[in-house]
Amino acid sequence: MLPITGHPILTAARMRAAEAAHGDPAALMERAGEGIAQAARRLAVGAEVLVLCGPGNNGGDGYVSARLLAEAGLPVRVAAAAPPTADPARAAHRRWTGPVEPLADAAPAPIVIDALFGTGLSRALAQADAAALGRLVGAARLSIAVDLPSGIRADDGVALSPVPAFDLTLALGAVKPAHLFPPAAASCGAVRLLDLGLSLPQDTAVLSRPALAAPGAEDHKYSRGMVAIVAGRMPGAAALAATAAGGAGAGYVLLLGSSSDRLPHAIVRRRWSDDALADARIGAVLIGPGLGRDDAACDKLAAAIAAPHPLVIDGDALHLAAIDAIAARAAPTILTPHDGEFAALFGKPDGGSRIDHALAAARRSGAIVVLKGAATVIAHPDGRARVAPIASPWLSTAGTGDVLAGTIAARLAGPTDPFQAAAAGVWLHAEAARIAGPAFLADTLATLLPQAVRSCL
Repeated sequence: MLPITGHPILTAARMRAAEAAHGDPAALMERAGEGIAQAARRLAVGAEVLVLCGPGNNGGDGYVSARLLAEAGLPVRVAAAAPPTADPARAAHRRWTGPVEPLADAAPAPIVIDALFGTGLSRALAQADAAALGRLVGAARLSIAVDLPSGIRADDGVALSPVPAFDLTLALGAVKPAHLFPPAAASCGAVRLLDLGLSLPQDTAVLSRPALAAPGAEDHKYSRGMVAIVAGRMPGAAALAATAAGGAGAGYVLLLGSSSDRLPHAIVRRRWSDDALADARIGAVLIGPGLGRDDAACDKLAAAIAAPHPLVIDGDALHLAAIDAIAARAAPTILTPHDGEFAALFGKPDGGSRIDHALAAARRSGAIVVLKGAATVIAHPDGRARVAPIASPWLSTAGTGDVLAGTIAARLAGPTDPFQAAAAGVWLHAEAARIAGPAFLADTLATLLPQAVRSCL
């Protein structure tokens, strides 16, 4: 079992293609069953195991794991929803020498392995099967789902029928979108990867801890990155972003258009002017937090888009920006919308997953898109994407988006690839929230960013 961070995320279709390219379904099934059995052996501690098998290859994986567990001396029972229909699953069933109980009649066991239906599921479970699954998982001391909890659609995490909450989900070969996005993620419990030795595309993957470089002896405040933040009608939001930029590693933070004296003295404050962004030493500009949506805000946004610096557009500015103007920029641009801001700029998405939505927006705008949510997607116009696992639910408080924008701007201002800067900002933001624990203010979150940075050095 491996942690999922850094590993590829595949849709059901791409997973089928990877398995077909391997060319030996029986060998893949044996390897999957071995991984399931090893995990169950470690966790069962000699307790009875009940393996629930479906008619497809997911059920075949279950028959293999049951056979190997029995050979290892564990008490094992198998219950099936239907006889196997796929050839590899039939072969695995024949090698299981014990009885097979009807799923509806199966008695509970301390350890339950759900191998009923996996990645290919496209319809709801039969009502009797869903009821039996819920009953058996609810009575178990430990419940393990093979690839996905049965009843979940792999590509978007939609629950097609009632799905109980599992303790552990073993992702076979690759992570699936449903492992990361609600509502399915809540049913998966802890997710671990079983490597099947497949050759997999790497363009979409789970976000991993960034490797940040500490400043060298030759560095100075400008080489570390100068961030210019444009304030507006709600200066507190820009102040939060400025504090975050400083804590996330910027060498110089310039706050334009705010005279607040409640900020650290190290944050430089200047009035906004038409030439405020003319300084060639600026490494990144952030506009949007607390900007407002009046004529003055529009003028500031136009100046930021016209400036030759890397740019982060957040908050109110996402309601004012034009996609064509963003796409015409030569310098890198990062957009950081939540769902409402995304709809305001790109229109309400129609079908597909959040990964699809973010990638389509990135291609359309030519910008890196950070689609914020319970599981945040970072998408590049070239088709790369990273998905951050669900972060602390305590981030659902005012000002945390401003902190994220400032964090990303700090990483963008330094000598870093813009896609990596966006990914690092999202990771640092989530790590600061983890350090904060429950019930924090966004102000506190910003002050914990140095601890998050320290963990990446």
